[in-house]
Amino acid sequence: MKKRIYLDHAATTPTDEKALKVMSTYLTKVYANASGLHAEGVTAKKALSQAREKVARLLEVRSEEIIFTSGGTESDNLALSGVIQKARGSGIRNPHIITTSFEHSAILETCKALEGWGVQVTYVNPEADGIVRPEKIIKEIKPDTVLVSVMYAQNEIGTIQPIRDIARAIKEIKTSSYKLKANSYPLFHTDACQAANYLDVAPNHLGVDLMTLAGSKIYGPKGSGILFARHGIPISPIMFGGEQERGLRPGTEPVYLAAGFAEALSLTKAIREKEAARLEKMRDCFIHMLLTLPGVRLNGHASKRLPNNVNVSIDGIDNEFFVIQLDNAGIACATRSACKTNEDKGSHVILSLGKTDKEAKESIRFSLGRSTTKKDIEQTLKVVRNLLIAKR
Repeated sequence: MKKRIYLDHAATTPTDEKALKVMSTYLTKVYANASGLHAEGVTAKKALSQAREKVARLLEVRSEEIIFTSGGTESDNLALSGVIQKARGSGIRNPHIITTSFEHSAILETCKALEGWGVQVTYVNPEADGIVRPEKIIKEIKPDTVLVSVMYAQNEIGTIQPIRDIARAIKEIKTSSYKLKANSYPLFHTDACQAANYLDVAPNHLGVDLMTLAGSKIYGPKGSGILFARHGIPISPIMFGGEQERGLRPGTEPVYLAAGFAEALSLTKAIREKEAARLEKMRDCFIHMLLTLPGVRLNGHASKRLPNNVNVSIDGIDNEFFVIQLDNAGIACATRSACKTNEDKGSHVILSLGKTDKEAKESIRFSLGRSTTKKDIEQTLKVVRNLLIAKR
């Protein structure tokens, strides 16, 4: 059987062997409930604290600002719903959220649910190049705005958003505007799940109050993630049943997942710059060669994108059938976010760029990773070329 080429790292990454090794200890030896008062429980509690401290050190924040979760979706839900609940509890009757129209579904679906409960939500469109302009975000802030949520790197087209610029603009408004109902608002959240492998995600460098990361995107265990929540920000729990994780995330802590996440984040940070540079060269070559093929167009900014992301639309293809054809040829890629593959319509991300529904149904995402080689890219180009020739 031929070696398969995996180009769907944006959907999920394989778990690093070093992270697996760390996790195995906490699955077989340090298995007690970290809330227990006995020696085994104390040992588990210590291991959990060490994982939290490790993550905090890597992100250059306080350990108490790290909340372990089951992944990006839960962290996004806690950030949005938790802030809204706290705002309403403090007397803001009609809280307002600003986000973008091409966020991950974990943000968009949460916003839709909150709208059903009377929350105001403004969806800002990106430009045609897949970049959100800070001034468009700032323009939408009003007295009841309690949260702005903009993803750091778009999960389908890989475009990198100007998070620092947005953060600075929000800070200026908070310190100078008399219109806002509370000095603590609006808070600023970013979903940085796709960014952590390649970009600086230290919250203090970005200027964010809340930040989401997922283990499944950084070669860590699936079912793991964190929400960074800056000390003192107003946020309420959205689940109930225990006092774990600052009372914001009840339930018996999976120490092995926390330890695996911490190790994966450490490994990722250690090789981030070198790996980003390696993949960027392959990405640019891949894009250049794809664009020489008839009917191929790049989606998103050519350079302000993740070094592992290649998203193109190809005239006349059915993207789902094309992905199946590539799969039959031994290449794994995607049409869009894995969370949306059951929908029959085109990608909401491509549509948000002002593209047609036809173009949205012709988009393909290739996402490179640590296992990707130059030969993999060459073979993929060969297969794509042959499929387009056969189609004509």
